[in-house]
Parts: sequence; structure tokens; C-alpha cells
Amino acid sequence: MTDGPGLGLRRGEEGSLVVRSAPAVPVAAVLLLHGGRSEGLEPPPAVNFPALRMRPFAAAVARVLSGRDVLVADVRYRHRGWNGARCDPVRDAQAALERLRDDFGAVPVVLVGHSMGGRAALRAARDPMVRGVVGLAPWCPPGEPVEHLEGRGVYLLHDEADRVTSARETWGFVRRARCAGADAVGVPMPYGGHAMLAGASRWHRRTAELTARLLVRP
Repeated sequence: MTDGPGLGLRRGEEGSLVVRSAPAVPVAAVLLLHGGRSEGLEPPPAVNFPALRMRPFAAAVARVLSGRDVLVADVRYRHRGWNGARCDPVRDAQAALERLRDDFGAVPVVLVGHSMGGRAALRAARDPMVRGVVGLAPWCPPGEPVEHLEGRGVYLLHDEADRVTSARETWGFVRRARCAGADAVGVPMPYGGHAMLAGASRWHRRTAELTARLLVRP
């Protein structure tokens, strides 16, 4: 991996992003958003299991997109929780998108988010750079906005045995997003629960395939 002149995005921590894979000049990007808590103003811990859970997803996405000049990076959170009206992870996703826009222009982006990160990804999809969202066991409480998803591709994966976030609420979100003009699809997963540990390879593979599909949308 190399960087183009003056671009400065190298593997590792870079402000609002943790870069996992970067070509010299990306033509597109995939940003991953990990889970968290409903409340928590403290920063994520040094050993952050929700963030570690996303690493094999990043690796699977990078493998599928190998040779296509796509940057793959994690969004860094300043706070551990959603924190009500503050919507802190949404702000962090927006900062990451601005970073990409400043460095590379308005490249197409797919957001991949788990749990709280799925909710943040769906909110941040308001940005015109975002082509679509892949949500993993997402947190989709009733009343979440959907109007801004018109024209976006949305794939939401959920195991109905999940006891942390509700698959029923996810399927309801999919229906409302379709009515708002999104190309939204609910993808039932046969196992994995909320942590996606059982059958993890199926989750990784399906996520990578759907991410690649969103990047080639017209």
C-alpha cells in the first residue's frame, strides 16, 4: 500500500479514520462503524471489543474489493455511546466523510455498521457521497428517519434470535425505507445472535458481497 503525493492517509490511526487498506488514489471507500452503548460520554476503551469485532469484516471487504482502488477504514468514535439527541457516532461518521471529501473528492462510499454503528450509518447516509448501507444486527428503533434514504441501497442483516436489538424493528425499518424510495432489503441470518460469532464466516462473506454490489450501483 502506498500513498499519493500529499494525501497522507496511511494504514493506522488518522484522526477520524483508522485505515485498514488504502490505494494511492481511492476511487471509492468503505467505512465501518462498530457498535457501542446507548449512553456513554467516555471514550471507547483501549481494548474495544465492538471495534475488534469489525476487523474480520474489514478484511473480508478488502479481499472482495482487491484491485479496485477502494479505501477501507474504520470510523473512530470520540465517545462510547449514542447519547440521545447528541447522536455522537453520527457526528463521527460525518467527520470521516468530510475527511474523505477533503482528501479525495466526492468518491462513492458504502457504510457498514453493526448495532449502534448500523443506526449511525443509516443516519449518516444523508451525505450525498453515500451510495448505500449494510447494517449488521442494526439498532433501528421506531421513528428512525428514512426519507433521506431515497435512492440509496440498504441491506440490513439480522438474526431473529437477537436479544439485544430487534429484528422485528429492523424489518419494519426496511418497509418504511422502501416506502421512502430506498432500495431496501432485509436479509434474515440463520444464526449468529447479536455478536455474530456463530457462523461468523457467513456474516463476513455476505457483508463483503453486498458491499461490493452497492459500489457498482449506477
